[in-house]
Amino acid sequence: MTGATWQTPGTESGRYIYGVVRGAEAVTVVEGLPAVGSADGQVTYVGHRAIAAVVSEVAADRPLGTPGDLRAHAQVLDSLVAADATVLPFRFGTVLPDEKAVADELLACGHDAFMAALDRLEGSAQFTLRARYVQDEVLREVLAEQPEAQRLRDELNSMPEDAGYYRRIQLGQLMAEAIADKRDSDSVEIDRCLAPLAVAVTPGEPAAAEAVADVSFLVERERRPAFEQAAEDLARRWHDRIRLRLLGPVAPYAFATEAMDGFEEGR
Repeated sequence: MTGATWQTPGTESGRYIYGVVRGAEAVTVVEGLPAVGSADGQVTYVGHRAIAAVVSEVAADRPLGTPGDLRAHAQVLDSLVAADATVLPFRFGTVLPDEKAVADELLACGHDAFMAALDRLEGSAQFTLRARYVQDEVLREVLAEQPEAQRLRDELNSMPEDAGYYRRIQLGQLMAEAIADKRDSDSVEIDRCLAPLAVAVTPGEPAAAEAVADVSFLVERERRPAFEQAAEDLARRWHDRIRLRLLGPVAPYAFATEAMDGFEEGR
C-alpha cells in the first residue's frame, strides 16, 4: 500500500504502521519480534470492527530508515504470512500520532476499502523470481547464432588493440540486440510457465545488464507447491545459462496498491 507519513509536532512518540489484517488473524506471532525504531519495542495490534492494524511505538525524534528498521518492517509482515494470515502491507515509514488516530483516522475511515483489499489478497503471498544470465554462456549462444557477430569477433581478434574501432561498435550493437531478443523470449517463457499458477503478476524492470527478469507473482496458498515446483523445473532446465532465485512466500508488497484499487484476477 502507498503509505503516507503523519507527523505531529510536540508529540514524544507515535504509532508505526506495518499493515492491516483481519481482526481474527491478529496472531501472537509478531510478539517479541524487533520493532521498527527499537529492537526492544513491542509489536501489537489496534483493532476496529473486523480489521486490525499491526503497530509498534516509535519515538517521534528518532529518524527511520536504518537497515535494521527495514529488516524489522519486513520480518513483521512476512511472519504474519508465514502464520497463514492475510496481510495488506503498508509502505515503510507510515506513522500516526497515537492509537486513537490509528483506530479513528485510519481503520474507521478506510474500513471498507481495507476489507475489500484483504478479500482480494485472501490466502495469497508474494513470490519474486529474479533471473540472471550466465554471461559467458549467453555470449557463446549469441556468437553461435549470429554469424555476423562471430565474423566481426574473429576480425577483431586478428587486429591490433588500437584498431577496429567501428567494428567494435558494430559488434557491441549486434550483441546487445541479440541479448535483448533473448531476454524478451526468456521472459515470455517465464510467464508461460509460472503465470498460470498465479492470481496476478507484476513485472519489474531488470536493473543489471545480465538480468533477464525480476517478476513478482501473487500465489494462492493451495497453489504454492505447484508454483515452487514449476520454478524449480525451470531452474533445472536453464541451470547452464540462467540463474534463477525465488524469494518467498512474503507479504504481497508488489500487489498492495492494486489490491486497494482492485486488480484483474486470473490470467
